[in-house]
Amino acid sequence: MMMILAFMIWVLCCNPAAGKECTNTPTELSSHSFRYELLNSNNKTLQQNILMLNHNHNHLTPTDDSAWASLIPRKLLKHEDEFGWMMMYREMKSQRVKSRVSGSFLNEVGLGDVRLDPDSVHGQAQQTNLEYLLMLDVDSLVWSFRKTAGLPTPGTAYGGWESPDQELRGHFVGHYLSATAQMWASTGNSSLKEKMTAVVSALGECQEQMSSTGYLSAFPSEFFDRFEAVQPVWAPYYTIHKIMAGLVDQYILAGNNQALKMVTQMADYFFKRVQNVIAQYTIERHWRSLNEETGGMNDVMYRLYTITGDNKHLLLAHLFDKPCFLGLLAIKMAFKGLKAKTTSGSWSFRGNQALTTADELSGFHSNTHIPIVVGAQMRYEVTGDPLYKEISMFFMDTVNSSHMYATGGTSVSEFWSDPKRLATTLQTENEESCTTYNMLKVSRNLFRWTKEIAYADYYERALTNGVLSIQRGKEPGVMIYMLPLGPGMSKATGYHKWGTKFNSFWCCYGTGIESFSKLGDSIYFEETGNNPGLYIIQYISSSVNWKLGQIVLDQKVMPVVAWDPRLRVTTTISSKKDGSSSTLNFRIPFWTTSSAKVTLNGRDIPLTSPGNFLPVTQKWNSSDVITLELPITLRMEAIQDERSDYASLHAILFGPYLLVALTTGDSDLKPSSNSLSDWITPIPSDYNSHLISLSQQTGKSTLALAHTPNSLTTVKFPDPGTSDSVFSTFRIISPDSNSTARVTSRADAIGQTVMLEPYSLPGMVIVENGKEQSLGIGIGDSASSRNSVFRLVGGNDGMVRLESESLKGCFVYSFNETVKLGCDSGDSGGSDSGFLAATSFKMTGGISNYSPVSFVAKGVNMNYLLQPLFGLRDEHYTVYFKVHS
Repeated sequence: MMMILAFMIWVLCCNPAAGKECTNTPTELSSHSFRYELLNSNNKTLQQNILMLNHNHNHLTPTDDSAWASLIPRKLLKHEDEFGWMMMYREMKSQRVKSRVSGSFLNEVGLGDVRLDPDSVHGQAQQTNLEYLLMLDVDSLVWSFRKTAGLPTPGTAYGGWESPDQELRGHFVGHYLSATAQMWASTGNSSLKEKMTAVVSALGECQEQMSSTGYLSAFPSEFFDRFEAVQPVWAPYYTIHKIMAGLVDQYILAGNNQALKMVTQMADYFFKRVQNVIAQYTIERHWRSLNEETGGMNDVMYRLYTITGDNKHLLLAHLFDKPCFLGLLAIKMAFKGLKAKTTSGSWSFRGNQALTTADELSGFHSNTHIPIVVGAQMRYEVTGDPLYKEISMFFMDTVNSSHMYATGGTSVSEFWSDPKRLATTLQTENEESCTTYNMLKVSRNLFRWTKEIAYADYYERALTNGVLSIQRGKEPGVMIYMLPLGPGMSKATGYHKWGTKFNSFWCCYGTGIESFSKLGDSIYFEETGNNPGLYIIQYISSSVNWKLGQIVLDQKVMPVVAWDPRLRVTTTISSKKDGSSSTLNFRIPFWTTSSAKVTLNGRDIPLTSPGNFLPVTQKWNSSDVITLELPITLRMEAIQDERSDYASLHAILFGPYLLVALTTGDSDLKPSSNSLSDWITPIPSDYNSHLISLSQQTGKSTLALAHTPNSLTTVKFPDPGTSDSVFSTFRIISPDSNSTARVTSRADAIGQTVMLEPYSLPGMVIVENGKEQSLGIGIGDSASSRNSVFRLVGGNDGMVRLESESLKGCFVYSFNETVKLGCDSGDSGGSDSGFLAATSFKMTGGISNYSPVSFVAKGVNMNYLLQPLFGLRDEHYTVYFKVHS
């Protein structure tokens, strides 16, 4: 079998006599961020020098016919058998299956049959995205298309990457077509249907106006002249892929026949262009041009072929398969397989020693190549060629074993770094959102093919932490390009920060609006047969109209809380056909325990072990109820870095949720035992009622009392979800935990002695350092010192004062940014208006609140508040912790 696999490497060559080249070293122009900055720079000399340098630089790895032939393993074939090697390849090629694979895959349950619970986290994210899609203006979206076509341009063009002077303009419109088709299928929103149909119609007018050839774009066809001449141009096929994919989605999901006609004309136009390049030059020229990012052109052409059956579309898909990259994966896959089969652990290959190095992805621009793999997966489904299945499985394993962060994401500054060297890549520009979007496609396909639960587990991880985290709360149209993973980082800081509604339109805005439009597409999959099956792979509150099984299934997931660590799912069945039998397969995730419990109508069901599916076969009746109680465990995961210096660097997860510390720097943890639950403890459910903020009016400004790691200060009253809102929130606690007058609410605290614990520094409290001295932060141990105890004195108009319990007549005093312990001189009997104003604060509820999933982790010098990453907005956080033994 391994010999056959090695032989099958050859099937990647559509023309074995042609040479192929592949970008293997990142150049500046591979980066979208760098390209945008360069093209918008006023330094024309720099632009020219960079473009010429990259044009002349030979950054290509040869994979021509001689390189392929040099891979013949000496232990397999003698030198004189090389001719037989070639003949065997050609025989295999002629026998290749050409019909679409069927019958062995799970089918996706259509978006139109799934509805998310609007009160769930996923439902709210979907609704926020819907509001943004409805907010966008048709005339502004198609402005550059109309300009290029010579049509009137009412309205105003959008900015950012969609600006009329940007070479990538039009790409977001393609994403918009896909996102609106998916969102309409997911919600049935009629206003959205009208808007997306209007966009298709407007683009149709542009296509008719441009020429009779079928060309459609927001930029002129001269961009492709530069592409075919291997001259610098910003990824024109990348944009064309988005437009074509959007039109295909409009046809498949919304039944828009005009969209199908338009995309077919586009495909025919580009088939002729590629055919002309090959005829005028060689196929080598075409392969060489593919070093520029082309998105998923192979994927969309395979999809279109399944609709049209036109062999031109199949051939064009093959021509965008980028054989140098897929071939590299195939070679490494075969090499590793052959190596594993030997007792000595080494095979001798002739030549091309670079292909036997540690990793096959290092240095590649991640989001250029992940879509190529998605297209290769579609090639497997269309042609049945098993090589492409093996390539995508090998690719997924390589990424997840060597390049994956705890979020499920990959890449740093758009590129794959050295394998298992991730500790030194942590910064603000980690995990490009586009890469997570595309990796979910890869894992989704692999799950449909194999039913292996590991792919479903990965999907849950990446969706929960890598997708939900890029949307800024419930603010429509505010998303992120890169997800920062460095210590003390924030989504609001760094190079890109949060995007804007109408002036960003990064590539990740396009994939973002798609991701939040299709949140229901990977919850349920179906299996055909005499006893049909439904696979429930994600626990997301939703309902599904399972037509094949003749039932409606309603899945209700109780919100997860830290103090009761169980995922509770109630599944209610409504049968549409009495007596029908089918199987429901529930994912028992790897992160739960053997104490999980499943019942059917109150009766226990024998449970499978975690990491498997639990099949429940039944002739379903209406009101059948299945309940799952899955214990959620804390666990630590080491960063993917094989260097001993970073062996202590770990992330903390609670089931599928990545927990991060609210910090502004490194976090050093000090385990008190081997059991995580002994030193990572949940925040009790009633703690939110203990949170307060303290503010003062100064002129026209409102200032809030805030803390730094060591002292107190004041800041402009912050917005919720910011780091300053974290620093301006405190918890009131009783000095004596055994007291019968324990603080249970803000109102109860007035008149009592209290301590103030900074929200993000559990176990620490405000301390006074003597008269007229600045206040600081200390360990909350009132038994050894009274300098952390204050009496909360009520005043007029809801104002309060904090009087030191050890220094009577001394109060927390705020002046500008200085916070100290100010003492009444006694001359005015405490009536001095200035002193009274400086020591009086308005007490309200905390600006920040504890997430239901909040923990305290014991650190070396202080404790850390842990919360799920996807729930954060602008807060500073740390993902990876140094864990001391």
